[in-house]
Amino acid sequence: MTPEFVVDIARQAIETVLMVAGPMLIAALSIGLIISIFQAATQINEQTMTFIPKIVGVFVTMLIFAPWMLQKASAFILMIFERLPHVKP
Repeated sequence: MTPEFVVDIARQAIETVLMVAGPMLIAALSIGLIISIFQAATQINEQTMTFIPKIVGVFVTMLIFAPWMLQKASAFILMIFERLPHVKP
């Protein structure tokens, strides 16, 4: 197993993780921004007001993007298993 192979797999793993987590992170960020603007406009500082909508938003996003996320993760795992027999120790 060469260092280039390991670095390439690590790079692809990081790309896959960012791609799979991206929709949920974007949803949490946008919901947090909207709630923060609302709190600044109304001067309501309630912590649960930001926590609950973010959880619901991330959960809904996960339900919507779950097939795509599973397909990306499965493709990455299959790629690793396909390339592994060709690696020389």
